[in-house]
Amino acid sequence: MILHAEPQLFVTDIGRAVRFYGDVLGFEAAFVHGDPPFYAQVVRDGARLNLRHADRPGLSANFRQAEPDALSATLAADDAAGLFTEFQRAGAAFHQPLRREPWGAQTFIVADPDGNLLCFAGGGAPGGEPAQALAAPDSNYRTLDADAALSRNSQP
Repeated sequence: MILHAEPQLFVTDIGRAVRFYGDVLGFEAAFVHGDPPFYAQVVRDGARLNLRHADRPGLSANFRQAEPDALSATLAADDAAGLFTEFQRAGAAFHQPLRREPWGAQTFIVADPDGNLLCFAGGGAPGGEPAQALAAPDSNYRTLDADAALSRNSQP
């Protein structure tokens, strides 16, 4: 049984990152480890993010240029619009403003000071119906045989 996920985000300054996640996104520091600090965890409600010091950004400029929307983490929220307003008031830098996705979820993306992109997603489909977590199989859907795919990829 998987209880929860704790994404690890690479940051160049642990103190600055902990302040950003606290002051702007409303997280609290669960711990900061090391002297000088090199690892920390911030928590808010059911979300836990691990912050790991790196001397340079976790994603290279070449990768970020090729994949400008690559996410570091997605956090599920019961009220994405409310969070968006809260973060906006706190001065968050938005990579993507609040929008309604075709599958019904409301999403927005925040960029942290190190360029980590955090997607916040929640809300239901238009009309108040909850969004479906997974679409039902249709003609464009096929089941992946993981064992077969792994064996194909491991052959020389």
